[in-house]
Amino acid sequence: QLQLVESGGGLVQPGGSLRLSCTASGFTLDYAIGWFRQAPGKEREGISCISNNDDTTYYADSVKGRFTISRDNAKNTVYLQMNSLKPGDTAVYYCAARNTLFRLCTLIRDGYDSWGQGTQVTVSS
Repeated sequence: QLQLVESGGGLVQPGGSLRLSCTASGFTLDYAIGWFRQAPGKEREGISCISNNDDTTYYADSVKGRFTISRDNAKNTVYLQMNSLKPGDTAVYYCAARNTLFRLCTLIRDGYDSWGQGTQVTVSS
């Protein structure tokens, strides 16, 4: 079974940057991958994803222009570069993989079968 592992979270000041990583243990990350986040008391929301055909990417309006998703096949890793972080970005961040039948990614949570355990991102001064 595909197991995803997120890393790179932490505490950062407003305006700062973090890079999150999503890797798969024992599997090639040959999947459409999404990044989601969940703040306390809120629903888990899709913020970015990268497809597994032509690496088409999508972003939620809340992060567009500040976050960048990318894939490094040699390192079997999908990254989420987060710049100009705001206190409202504070959440647990999850990566998820779609079933291999679906090459195109989506920001819809139900479109994903495998999830990591999450990494905490806190933006605070």
